Amino acid sequence: MNKQLIECVPNISEGRDIAKINTIAAVVETVEGVKLLDVDPGKATNRTVITFVGEPENVIEAAVRLIKKAAELIDMSKHSGEHPRFGATDVCPLVPISGITLEEAAVYAHKLGKRVGKELGIPGYYYENAATSEARKNLASCRAGEYEGLKEKLVNPDWKPDFGPAEFNETVVKSGAIAISARDFLIAYNINLNTTSTRRANAIAFDIREAGRVKYENGVSGKVMLDKNGEPVRIPGKLKAVKGIGWFIEEYGIAQISYNLTNINITPMHIAFDETEKCAIERGLRITGSELIGLIPLKAMLDAGDYFLRKQERSLGISEAEKIKIAVKSLGLDDLKPFNPNEKIIEFLLKDDTKKLVDLTVSGFAEETAAESIAPGGGSISAYVGALGVSLGTMVANLSAHKAGWDEKWEFYSDWAVKGQAYKNKLLQLVDEDTNAFNKIIDGFRMPKATDEEKEARKQAIEKATIYATEIPFQVMETAYNSMEVMQAMLIEGMQSSISDAGVGVLCARTAVVGAYFNVRINAKDIKDRVFAEAILAKSEVIYKKSLAAEKEVMDFIFSKV
Repeated sequence: MNKQLIECVPNISEGRDIAKINTIAAVVETVEGVKLLDVDPGKATNRTVITFVGEPENVIEAAVRLIKKAAELIDMSKHSGEHPRFGATDVCPLVPISGITLEEAAVYAHKLGKRVGKELGIPGYYYENAATSEARKNLASCRAGEYEGLKEKLVNPDWKPDFGPAEFNETVVKSGAIAISARDFLIAYNINLNTTSTRRANAIAFDIREAGRVKYENGVSGKVMLDKNGEPVRIPGKLKAVKGIGWFIEEYGIAQISYNLTNINITPMHIAFDETEKCAIERGLRITGSELIGLIPLKAMLDAGDYFLRKQERSLGISEAEKIKIAVKSLGLDDLKPFNPNEKIIEFLLKDDTKKLVDLTVSGFAEETAAESIAPGGGSISAYVGALGVSLGTMVANLSAHKAGWDEKWEFYSDWAVKGQAYKNKLLQLVDEDTNAFNKIIDGFRMPKATDEEKEARKQAIEKATIYATEIPFQVMETAYNSMEVMQAMLIEGMQSSISDAGVGVLCARTAVVGAYFNVRINAKDIKDRVFAEAILAKSEVIYKKSLAAEKEVMDFIFSKV
């Protein structure tokens, strides 16, 4: 079963006193197994977004400790800032990351709330997917009146807290209240304008956000129009799953539109940016850049990169790093301060620190291979050679997409480059996996064998590891052979000046197939399950023969041209 991981994103009402912020954030890592990912303070909002991740029970413990420390150090009676707030730890959402559903995360949100109310004496409300009623789903409703309105709100029967004291006691005077939720991944995203006008920023926010704006009898003034239930009639905004408000940020001397993108599958960051830009231009304004608060999933950045590449009619078959650069520059994410992908993209922060072959330099990889160790060996080298081969095919596709006079064919070449990138990424992953598979066999032989039970467990472990060490080179064979289609297509359709590059790509792919075939045969002979062994050998031989035939066909074609 996969390990359950949840992310916790408490927003504390302190964005200026770095010592306090660091003290509060530091308590997170006093809980074993919890990783602090990001601390993002804002001076104008006087608010800091803290992000950490771990298994649910550990995250709950870390959240309780953080909320307690924030209550000790932050005095809400003296707080001011641009952002709506009603507590020292204002909101504390739990976000499912891996192996856990949103519904299960909501159960943990309730567990956290109960502890906060009982152990810390802080009142609060459950919102979003943890809400106890429809009226409390919206955070804005729970936080209405802010800190200054808490004295009346807590004793209002309609707004009795879901947990903690229903009174403005001594603890609450200092710490305020808290809102706790379970929600999908939310992106806090600000767009910068070339104006200082909060009113104009708000006007654009109302154009865009799902809630839109209130409708008036005279268009923009006069009486508010009411529906049959006496509720204000609203003019919906352009985008679903978007909340927004305009404000002035003294720190930067500009007005911003602050968005919460509550479902990036419905409205991704790049669409919010583009639609905002259209509305800004209509109102005589322009966007100067944007700002990401907290963290973002890698996919959201890659989708943004792809979006702007399509608009430029450029190939999408480029590296992740290049796509991220395109996204950063297109969205102006480095307008106000440097944008470091390694600090802002959640997958990069969660990366395993284990040393990987593919992270070595070219010379480092060669030195590692030449050293006095059995691995990496022929299997890893085969996978790496295959990755280099399809990289050449991908290069030809990308160059062809840029060729003058071929503009109308850019999507054709882009599609081939995207295929090439997928093959390359798979083969690079197999470089390390082949070495890992070999190490599993070694681990099996190192198991104890004193008792009959230990001998049987050792025997089973070795068999399982040997099967896996045969499956990995077979995957290398299969992937490298299939990758030949990229080079073959580019030999016919790509730039003819790069015909030799595509040819070398095929030779590399053929080498990867043959090298991996050696490993399949060597490992398969030690497998006790002969039905499995004979089946994988038969499939491997078919791929081996096909790759040799493809190589001959390509060689004949190239020699006919040069």
